[in-house]
Amino acid sequence: MFAFKEWTLICEALSQGTQSLIIRKGGIAEGRDGFRFKHAEFLLFPTLFHEQVAKLRLPANTTLPEARADGQHSVALAANVEWTRDVVEWEKVKTLAPFHLWSEREIEKRFRQDDQPGVSVAFVRISRLSKPLVFPDSPKYGGCRSWIDIPDPLDAARFTPVLDEATHLQRSQQLLALID
Repeated sequence: MFAFKEWTLICEALSQGTQSLIIRKGGIAEGRDGFRFKHAEFLLFPTLFHEQVAKLRLPANTTLPEARADGQHSVALAANVEWTRDVVEWEKVKTLAPFHLWSEREIEKRFRQDDQPGVSVAFVRISRLSKPLVFPDSPKYGGCRSWIDIPDPLDAARFTPVLDEATHLQRSQQLLALID
């Protein structure tokens, strides 16, 4: 099963329904073509990047959750990409600020990361797995890459959306009005 690596605190915002966007430029290992949302459905693999609090609009005393003591990973969220846009106008990117936790400085860094300014934006429908998928760590989960292959969740796993349909649809319409 494909999983998308995202900062733990962004995963928390997605799980609470306070954010429905993933904004990406690409990891070091994305190659010449840069980042793309390659999969319409995937699991979210939370990462414990230690500097993420400083790069998010959160109180400075926000603490990162600890890694599991048993050295395993726990994946509890699934994402379904409903639409994507490559946004190449900085003013449009800035209008997305109320809909995500990243600091303006972090988003601008991503936007201006290479010779072609812009970011890839995905509007996602987040669902909670009925039971988290727990599996051992492996070197293949490390590194600066966005996509990794992890064990499949059990066939019996159920997925429950974190937002009701009306709220989700309204948010989608608000965001499209800003960037289209």
